[in-house]
Amino acid sequence: MRTIPLLDDLEAALASGSNARRIEMLTRITDLFIDGAPRFSEDQISLFDDVMVRLVAAIEVKARAKLACRLAPITNAPTAVMQMLAFDDDIEVAEPVLAQSERIGERELVATAANKSQQHLAAIAKRESLSEAVTDVLVQRGDRDVVHSVVKNTGARFSDAGFRMLVKRTADDDALATEVGRRTDIPRTHFLALLEKASSAVRARLAAENPLAAAAVEGVVAEVVGGLRSNARNSSPDFAAAQAAVERQNRIRPIGEDDIYQYARQRKFEETAIALSLLCDTPIDVVERALLDPGAEIVLILAKVAGLSSTTTKAILLLRAADRGISASDLERALASFNRLQPETARRVLGFFRTRVKKPAEPMLTPAVAING
Repeated sequence: MRTIPLLDDLEAALASGSNARRIEMLTRITDLFIDGAPRFSEDQISLFDDVMVRLVAAIEVKARAKLACRLAPITNAPTAVMQMLAFDDDIEVAEPVLAQSERIGERELVATAANKSQQHLAAIAKRESLSEAVTDVLVQRGDRDVVHSVVKNTGARFSDAGFRMLVKRTADDDALATEVGRRTDIPRTHFLALLEKASSAVRARLAAENPLAAAAVEGVVAEVVGGLRSNARNSSPDFAAAQAAVERQNRIRPIGEDDIYQYARQRKFEETAIALSLLCDTPIDVVERALLDPGAEIVLILAKVAGLSSTTTKAILLLRAADRGISASDLERALASFNRLQPETARRVLGFFRTRVKKPAEPMLTPAVAING
């Protein structure tokens, strides 16, 4: 590379005050870089970086956008100029870099997603792969189009908090609920929460796409949710592993309060539910519904029947409310109710729930019968 003449030409272009001269210079340098990109060392690329940054700062939007389109697909494009283009307020410049460039790392993507426009977020959502840190911001800040786009992106990874926020955002958005429910990586806990919130149309759609759950669509809405929940358990490797672990522990030593306390403290939803089901001799569906229900009453009943202490009950309440939070005053009131609850009362109420789950589903009324009474 002939660096001295190149730098001399650069100084002349910057000093001339002519936008056309600067663009011509940038085009020459870009052509030179693209032609030799696979062969250049990092030191050589750094030189291109210094030159391009100086020129990019002094040219119009149209020229910056053209440069962004040319450099975005190149894996070893100059880092500083790529970051400069990615942070550009003009989406025509930033879009190709945010959507494609491998030179834009997680830190830059998070910063851009946290501060730039929805169009910038939409560009990021199209990337081939996205880390949990990036999708957390997209799900939190993104508008409807951004969230739909990132959920459809099979290369996007979501954190537990990200999935929790997605489930919350499915309210009044059946299309989003369906897209979130279709993701193969959604944790079972969040899938169950999604089913509880979803409309009957969404449940039916998800069931139709899942042969294991298709039969559940024929029941009433409550039975649809129960059927999908049951099939989600049967097809979930997480649930199978948790069930095997709890059953193995129960064979070694009967499951007791200490086990449930540890499961709840470690936020092990499946293990906590299975252990409570075992200790209370209660169908898993009742226990899971209690842990997912906005109210704490059934959880308190289960804990009382299981003979649990206030400390373990508190751990279960905190696990149950992990996705929505619980205030100190609400937690105090729930524990006060637990302490007042009599074991015999708890057993009678739980017996009602057991009977209700075991009772066969009644057939749905046909429209004519429903209308004519």
